[in-house]
Amino acid sequence: MDKEGIKEALYNRYIVPTLKKRDEFVGIEIEIPIVNLSGEATDFKSIREAVNCFCHNFGFEFNGFDENGNGYSATEPVTGDNLSFDCSFNNLEFSFAKERNLKIINERFNLYINSLNEKLERKGHLLTGMGINPGYKVNNNEFLKVPRYQMLEGFLKRCKRWEYPMYFHPYPGYGAFACASQVQLDVRFDKLIETIDTFSLLEPIKSLLFANSWMEDEPDNLCVRDMFWENSTHGINPHNIGVYEKIPDDINELLEYIYRTSIFCTERDGHYLHFHPIPVTEYFSQKEILGEYYENGTYHPYIFKPEDTDLSFLRTYKFEDLTFRGTIEYRSGCCQPFADALSIAAFHIGLSEKLDEVNELLNNDVILYHHGYTSGELRKIMNNRVIPDFIDKKALIKLSVKVLELAREGLKKRVFGEEVFLENIFDRAEKLLSPARKIVNGLENGKTIEDFVYEFAKTA
Repeated sequence: MDKEGIKEALYNRYIVPTLKKRDEFVGIEIEIPIVNLSGEATDFKSIREAVNCFCHNFGFEFNGFDENGNGYSATEPVTGDNLSFDCSFNNLEFSFAKERNLKIINERFNLYINSLNEKLERKGHLLTGMGINPGYKVNNNEFLKVPRYQMLEGFLKRCKRWEYPMYFHPYPGYGAFACASQVQLDVRFDKLIETIDTFSLLEPIKSLLFANSWMEDEPDNLCVRDMFWENSTHGINPHNIGVYEKIPDDINELLEYIYRTSIFCTERDGHYLHFHPIPVTEYFSQKEILGEYYENGTYHPYIFKPEDTDLSFLRTYKFEDLTFRGTIEYRSGCCQPFADALSIAAFHIGLSEKLDEVNELLNNDVILYHHGYTSGELRKIMNNRVIPDFIDKKALIKLSVKVLELAREGLKKRVFGEEVFLENIFDRAEKLLSPARKIVNGLENGKTIEDFVYEFAKTA
């Protein structure tokens, strides 16, 4: 394909779905760590037994199996909810079927979590609302023996072989212990650029309120998930990850941005291949590409030629990620304490109803912005344990509360009563106390990580 053909294909894949009239649904995925309460590695056999029992009781039917025949993905046929192990048997993920009302999702979430934890606790384990599995040091962090995850594991671990003028962090297996809370919302063509702009500006506030991925080895970083993506092989091309440092001015510039993201995987002859990321601008001009696939315990080289269908394997992980479904997937949120599991979704839904007001508020802000920092840089600053002196903390509280008030107003317009999911977040804003900051403060004052495992596992 030439450039015009590629851009037309990208337009059809990413932009055309936003032109279609759709019902307004919400899609939510919550990744959750499974913790061995003894402090030892998670016992995969015990975990699978508990999950299998849960699936039998709730009618979830397995539709995905690893190479050893262990079920790792199951769907409930009536609701369409999916339960899966995410990357490894250390993490569980719930992907909820699209709904209009967050309260319906929350009822099912609480039902599932309480039932699973009743079974898991009898086996000395617990699901908890943290963005990092506290057992990451002792767990078996191998990825699932499934082609897609084996491809991903191989790609991330190539940081040990590939030379590149950037810092690679020493946690290429982070997919086995990092957990997110992600929400997908429909986006209209005429609101697409404004939505990306507004929520990019919100990223520092989101970190301040929702950061929940603290780990002992990175004690000053309250949201190591950002670093995991940005300083891994995914971040070789910064257009594939993180914040839009330059907001596209219009749809054409957004297409140019996507045109410069990179492809790093595809399929050939039944093999899931990974390879060094290649920008779309260069990919289809390659005569041949050297990839690798996993089979029989090792990775094998595989030389292939680009094909037009490879564009369907373009994977990006932006904080505001435009998908082929006509949605934006908001990817920067950590798994939250279960009592506030739906707070991230509520935050995004409410503010989607108030784009103009939020944009005006942040573009005129002088508390965070207009100090020479981009939204991405401010996000990193808010991820730090220490808030720098140039930020007036009292004014920062007022700004955060104002953002939450706008979110609450947006939720009230929907008349589902979903504003209840923001109640506890106002308390976080008034104390500048994200879950990760609460953990750090607690550990410094005599609490243990086990205390927080139990506290964050409570659904109410």
